[in-house]
Amino acid sequence: MKLNNRLFVTLPALALVSVLGACAGMTYQEKGTATGAVVGGTAGAVLGGGVLGTAAGAAVGGVIGHEVTKPK
Repeated sequence: MKLNNRLFVTLPALALVSVLGACAGMTYQEKGTATGAVVGGTAGAVLGGGVLGTAAGAAVGGVIGHEVTKPK
């Protein structure tokens, strides 16, 4: 049982570190696009539910994040 609890905590932590490490070389606009996609996907899942709502929210959020962080 202890092994199960350790895996439950360790695996998400490793995934988080991997994801954050992958963002190190991204430009400001790429980070804005990714952030917009995550926020939009979450909002789409909550509001629309299902895979289609999540995908549509991620697409719209990604476009908005890309445009908002566009260099002037």
